[in-house]
Amino acid sequence: MEFVVGASERIAVIGDNGAGKSTLLGAIAGTVTLAAGERLVELPGGFALAEQRPDFAPNATVAAALNHLLADVHRIESEIQETAEKVAHAKVDEQPALLDRLGMLMDRFEARDGYQLDQRVDAALDQLGLGGLDRARPVSSLSGGERARLALAAALSSEAELLLLDEPTNDLDDAGVSWLEECLSRHRGALVAVTHDRVFLDKFATAIIRVEDGALRRYGDGYAGYLAARAAERRRLLEEHEAWRRDLARNEALIASNAFRLDAIPQKQERAIFGHAAFRARSRDHGVTRRIGMAKGRVARLRANPAPRPADPLRFLSPFTGDRLREAGDDSCPSALLLSADAVRLGVNGGGPRLALDSLQVRASERWLISGPNGAGKTALLRLLAGELTPQQGTMRQFPNLRVAWLRQDLATFSRKTLLNAFANATDAYRDDAAELLLRLGLFHPDDLTRILSELSIGQRRRFEVAVAVTAPSDILLLDEPTNHLNPELVEQLEDALRHYPGAVLTVTHDRRWRQRARTAGQLGSLHVSPGGDVSVMPSAV
Repeated sequence: MEFVVGASERIAVIGDNGAGKSTLLGAIAGTVTLAAGERLVELPGGFALAEQRPDFAPNATVAAALNHLLADVHRIESEIQETAEKVAHAKVDEQPALLDRLGMLMDRFEARDGYQLDQRVDAALDQLGLGGLDRARPVSSLSGGERARLALAAALSSEAELLLLDEPTNDLDDAGVSWLEECLSRHRGALVAVTHDRVFLDKFATAIIRVEDGALRRYGDGYAGYLAARAAERRRLLEEHEAWRRDLARNEALIASNAFRLDAIPQKQERAIFGHAAFRARSRDHGVTRRIGMAKGRVARLRANPAPRPADPLRFLSPFTGDRLREAGDDSCPSALLLSADAVRLGVNGGGPRLALDSLQVRASERWLISGPNGAGKTALLRLLAGELTPQQGTMRQFPNLRVAWLRQDLATFSRKTLLNAFANATDAYRDDAAELLLRLGLFHPDDLTRILSELSIGQRRRFEVAVAVTAPSDILLLDEPTNHLNPELVEQLEDALRHYPGAVLTVTHDRRWRQRARTAGQLGSLHVSPGGDVSVMPSAV
């Protein structure tokens, strides 16, 4: 396979977790050794790689880590000094070549704006929330998100011709994302970014590379073009499957009908004149046997080369409690009130997260967005509403036998059940039915069904949760950063499915596209958790 980056291209790399996106960036950067093929590079302006999980030398300080990340710029500066010293001590006939090299190095250094490098690094760290970072601090003491932002600050400060960014919007607040996008808008070189951020894809991607099953496929016309192309691919695959299915059914019917005709033809009859010496009345063939053979051959070829049916788009399969009660004439909950909270307090004695929620009512079909800074207690609020946390004060009421579905931010450590057994147990389905349901969703390969759930990748475990959420009966859906670990195409499907989900949905998300679409979908309420745990409520418009 071939991967080419033009001088000013903006390429986004997408795919499931573990597909090889970060490995692809490393191969481009030369930090990953190729098993085959070759890497051809023409980059006089250099490249900068900002990894999602950068590694640094043991006991390295923040200053040493920055020097390592910006080594190519510092190398040019060192070569300028070395070459200048050689010019000063060179013979007359050696000086022209040295002066030419010195001029070339200075041009490269100025193209990277090397004289302002330290100022740019300071500004980048400040914009990314690391402005007060002690440069003598061990880099190992930083969190994973802080190390990623350190690498991103260095890459954006390097003025490299090619930027290689791995999930650059992760761990950034809104201000950090805005600053990042401003930097990239000014960047005059090429960009290759691994990202699931759909707003980022819309703004910057001129082409998209999808990594799947060890192969790369390129799509043009940005993110909108990618979605249109994928929809066209599905329509084509569905048409091919239907044509294959019709051809198979037609040939199987030919076999059955011609076999019946063949059985109706007598094999032998007595001679009427002589009354003895039975003989074949007529050939049993009349083309029937040949047609059966041709049809059987065609069926064998079709079964050997099936046209698989493409996966169905996500949709919620199970009925909703409120609908069933109304259909049965039960008026015990005519307004379909699913849960309510009154003067609820959590963590009043200093144990666990603190939350203060004065009044909340959640009804069927409502959509709620939950916002607040990291650590304020958004996940704790979801757990409180789900009944997993018991308030020390106030009253929580739930609709009788309320069924809650979760997509959790922190994926649980699963038992040693296989994927199929865990799905069948979670959806209360027979194994055969569960296998058919799971495969129709297109989230897993048939070989995955027998794998142990705890051994799956984090992306696969997230897809398992999605499969359970859309299949098992539920009345309220709690989504805690639902776009994490899902490829953009699957997120689009989940959003579309939620439009037809009749229950209530409460979502914690930093995904900008999700928030934008939620605000235009109607019946949207908002809950904001302050740093002190106070929950302010703005109900949905009537």
